[in-house]
Amino acid sequence: MASDPPVDAQQLERRQAIVRILRGGHVRRQEDLARLLKTQGFEVTQSSVSRDLRDLGVLKASGRYVLPPDEVSRTNGDFGMLAQFVRGLRRAGPSLTVVRTTIGAAQSVAVAIDRAEWPEVAGTLSGDDTIFIATANAGAQDTLIARLQAIFRV
Repeated sequence: MASDPPVDAQQLERRQAIVRILRGGHVRRQEDLARLLKTQGFEVTQSSVSRDLRDLGVLKASGRYVLPPDEVSRTNGDFGMLAQFVRGLRRAGPSLTVVRTTIGAAQSVAVAIDRAEWPEVAGTLSGDDTIFIATANAGAQDTLIARLQAIFRV
């Protein structure tokens, strides 16, 4: 598993600015966020803003960007804010679990699961409202299902 590249000082400052902007208002489009960052002196592109939002675990819900409280996606086990976005889960064979989320939330939930580094999870793949979680075998899947049901109450 490749690790994320280190965050440099400029990225860190830009991400801190994104957090401040998102906490202070209702940003509905990445273009709006990029414009606000530029007014604060940051040189950004669409791809850098998109990458920052992904790495921060930002959700898009009800048409606006939302930061999980205390950057939930960076913690190991505090999924309280993310639980509202999970709609269901089911098995798809002995080592693949499918998690359904609200539209636009799958990536943030998958990032939180990945960062939790649960030993039973081999990896995740997310789309817009669906996450596929691979486990090594049925026993690992049982452990994962129990954990997800307890966390997300589905």
